[in-house]
Formats: sequence, C-alpha cells, structure tokens
Amino acid sequence: QVQLVESGGGLVQPGGSLRLSCAASGNILSINAMGWYRQAPGKQRELVAKDTGGGSTDYADSVKGRFTISRDNAKNTMYLEMNSLKPEDTAVYYCTADLSFLNRGYIDRNDYWGQGTQVTVSS
Repeated sequence: QVQLVESGGGLVQPGGSLRLSCAASGNILSINAMGWYRQAPGKQRELVAKDTGGGSTDYADSVKGRFTISRDNAKNTMYLEMNSLKPEDTAVYYCTADLSFLNRGYIDRNDYWGQGTQVTVSS
C-alpha cells in the first residue's frame, strides 16, 4: 500500500529551524512532483513550496529565502528545511506527491497526501 508518512514537526522558538521529512512507502518507482502545504487554525490550506520535477522549484512569497524543498530519490523521501521561523509559520504541514509505483505488476501513478505534522513557533 502506497502512503506518505511525515515526521519532524514540533515546538521551536522564533528564529529557530526545523526539518520536515515525508517518506513514501510501497512499491515506489519515482517521485514525479511534490509539494508542501500548510494550514493554520481558521485559515485555508496554502501552498508553501513545490518541486515539479527536473529541478524546478517554487515557494510562497512568505517563505522565500527561509524554506528549502528537497528530495532524496534513493530513499523516496522529501524534505522541507525551515529556517528563521516566525510565529506566523505555525500550522499543520502536509506533504503531497505525484508518485509512480507498481500496482499488481503494472505501473500506476497517483497523488498522495501525508497525515500532517504540527509546527508551532512560539517563545
């Protein structure tokens, strides 16, 4: 069964750093495109960063220069490095990925979401 499992959230002081991880499990062949979203209480889910493949990345203006999206294809794992964190970065962070995988001997492809991990920036 294909799934994304997130880790790395927690409580950090303003100015601190965290690295979120998102591991894809199952018969994964490739991570095609991937992204990180976040949702703060009372707000809509918003795109934080995306990697559309081929080295192309994009970031929300609010995190440019502070956050970095990356991947380790050998480990089928995606990362979001977050530096200079601010209280307004507090939210539940979700990873999403367009994955190719083996499904009963056939190559299949679908989008998946992680379960979410809480990031709280507070002194």
